Amino acid sequence: MAVRKLSLDDFLEEEHYALIGIHCVIEDYRLAFLINQTLDIKLKRRLVDVTNPSLNSSYALFEWFDEKQLTTYHLVANTCKVQHNNLQQQSNSLFGEDSSGATNFYLLPEFKKVNYLLKIETEFHNKEKIILNNILRIPQVVTAYSIDADALKSKDNLIFN
Repeated sequence: MAVRKLSLDDFLEEEHYALIGIHCVIEDYRLAFLINQTLDIKLKRRLVDVTNPSLNSSYALFEWFDEKQLTTYHLVANTCKVQHNNLQQQSNSLFGEDSSGATNFYLLPEFKKVNYLLKIETEFHNKEKIILNNILRIPQVVTAYSIDADALKSKDNLIFN
């Protein structure tokens, strides 16, 4: 009797998306506005940000679904700065020592220098270069480049549904 072996990969469909890393120092809403003007899309801030409960961090998320081209755009901040204040009372001190600071967390720790990520979910692969060239024309963007999503260790952080 022949044995038939089924693989889980046969049933799961890989998600096709392009990922662009953007370096700039402007605020997230300003970058979304400039990308909207440049690419003629309508990115809007989602009511719920991307959160990582274990790190107590949240990342701003803008999204838009283009019904004509069946393309979903996600603009997400890669960095999250969390402020923490620790008031430590020493046993032999009259006054407490205030040690406050900030900790940076990253959505993609492999790319700590990237400020924002643009995830484009589409079936058309030739569109990525056109979008990348248009983003590079924005004067406030220092640089932007494609990121190979298959080589990422933390690609699970890019699931926004």
